[in-house]
Amino acid sequence: MKRKQKKKTRVIPGFGLSLGITVTILSLVVVIPLCSLVVFTSQMSFSDFISTVTSSRVMSSYWVSFSTALVASLINAGMGLMIAWVLVRYDFPGKRIMDGMIEIPFALPTAVAGISLTHLTTTNGWVGSLFDKIGIQIAYTRIGITVALVFIGIPFVVRSVQPVLEKIDPQYEEAAGMMGATRCYTFFRVILPEILPALIAGFTMAFARCLGEYGSVVFIAGNTPYKTEITPLLIMAQLQEYDYASATSIALVMLIAAFLILFINAVLQSRTSKIVSGIE
Repeated sequence: MKRKQKKKTRVIPGFGLSLGITVTILSLVVVIPLCSLVVFTSQMSFSDFISTVTSSRVMSSYWVSFSTALVASLINAGMGLMIAWVLVRYDFPGKRIMDGMIEIPFALPTAVAGISLTHLTTTNGWVGSLFDKIGIQIAYTRIGITVALVFIGIPFVVRSVQPVLEKIDPQYEEAAGMMGATRCYTFFRVILPEILPALIAGFTMAFARCLGEYGSVVFIAGNTPYKTEITPLLIMAQLQEYDYASATSIALVMLIAAFLILFINAVLQSRTSKIVSGIE
């Protein structure tokens, strides 16, 4: 006689109940609010929708938002990797304090961050006055927007790369060194393939976060149309004028862009993971 297999006991309830709770939470928190964008946008005709989201002012705001978010995310990728490396591979006084400071952009209200960065980077601020001497203005320019987005996005890269670095055995680097590999070769052939999926994930999350950032940018941007006006600010301006259809139309474009970014992130992580598995 076949022995009856014992059912595995699970702490969390069964699949049906867990799936029902998951779908309910996602519907209330994510799906229904996003569907409201489509409902409001459907009040416009297709031609009105196209003319709204492709007007010169809106297109300029897209360029400002996407260009500054991309530059800031690239800077965050490099800086975040360096910070994560220092926190994982070295022991020094104040390491715990530095590790905790990475979380400040998560906890600090974005408006507070924007006001602080604006005061620092104006021509009368500590940082802005130094750059003003060489003819560089930070506040109320795209440079200032990029600085604010770097501040907001840096934790995403650090917290994505840091756990992966902690799992990499330093003996791999020692073995590569004993076989005659240079430090540069060891980094690009041994370490980078392991952390690349996490680095891509941190970059894309930072990019998506920077793309929709409002509170920390609105103070330092100057909000000049066609120059430093970001798309989230333009959406808020439309809402203040009670033009909900136009605001939701522009927001729908940003939502589609966010979905595309996350989709590309998933594809890149999948491919890099396969490449790393093939190398191993």
